[in-house]
Amino acid sequence: MLDWKIFAVGSALFAGLTAVLAKVGVKNVSSNLATLIRTIVIIVFLAFIVGFRQEWKNPFLIDRRSLIFLVLSAITTGLSWLCYFRALQSGPASLVTPIDKLSLVFAVALSLLFLGEHLTTYQWIGVSLITAGVFIIILK
Repeated sequence: MLDWKIFAVGSALFAGLTAVLAKVGVKNVSSNLATLIRTIVIIVFLAFIVGFRQEWKNPFLIDRRSLIFLVLSAITTGLSWLCYFRALQSGPASLVTPIDKLSLVFAVALSLLFLGEHLTTYQWIGVSLITAGVFIIILK
C-alpha cells in the first residue's frame, strides 16, 4: 500500500494545478457557475472511481455520526470552493492561493483543539514558518 505522504504530496500538486486552471476558467464565467461545473465534474469523476473500484454503498446505511460529519464536511467544502473561486475571479492566483493555504494552519489549530492532537517542536516551527510565509507573500 502506498504511504499517505505520497497522497498528501499529490493533493498539494493537484491543488496547485487547480488554482492555475481555475483562474483561467473563471475569467468569463460567474464564480458560482464555475463552482457548480467543478462540482458536477467531480461527482461524475468520483462516481466512475467508486464504480470501477466497486466501493458503492448506500449512504443511508453508513454510521449516522460518520454521515453527519461527512455532510458537514461537504457543506464547508462547498463554502470554501465558493469563496475560493470568487477570490480567484478578482484577485491574482499568486496571492489568492497562499491565503487559501492558511487552511493548513486552521486545520492544525482545529485538530489541536477538537481532536486532541499534539505537535512536536519541529511541527510547531513548520506551522509557524508557513504562517509567516503566507503573511510575507500577502503583505508584499
